[in-house]
Amino acid sequence: MKSDIQHIDDITLLVDTFYNKAFQEPLLAPHFDGLDFEKHKPHMVNFWAFVLLDKPGYTTNVFDKHTHLKIGRIHFQKWVEIFHQTVDELFAGDKANDAKLRASTIGWTFGEKMEKLQTNSDE
Repeated sequence: MKSDIQHIDDITLLVDTFYNKAFQEPLLAPHFDGLDFEKHKPHMVNFWAFVLLDKPGYTTNVFDKHTHLKIGRIHFQKWVEIFHQTVDELFAGDKANDAKLRASTIGWTFGEKMEKLQTNSDE
């Protein structure tokens, strides 16, 4: 039986497994070119620990960090799909369900905002 997301080690496993898959996804992989994953990884772990484990200290505006990317709804839909698959593969329980709900909300919000930003910059 799978356990729920409970500790920072669970978050690290989720982030590692998810990004290994995302780096292989043809739609998403080009947007990770040049990313120093080991340098970026602590930020992602801290973000998800803040979201899922109520760990204090994360204050970065995540959306603003992504506005330079040429990505939109389709990219975030794929991101959410892979995230859900990864959570389901590794975990089960309330926090796992919360992780998927939060990822869906983030993906929808970012996709909409990015589309709007790109539409406005094309005008």
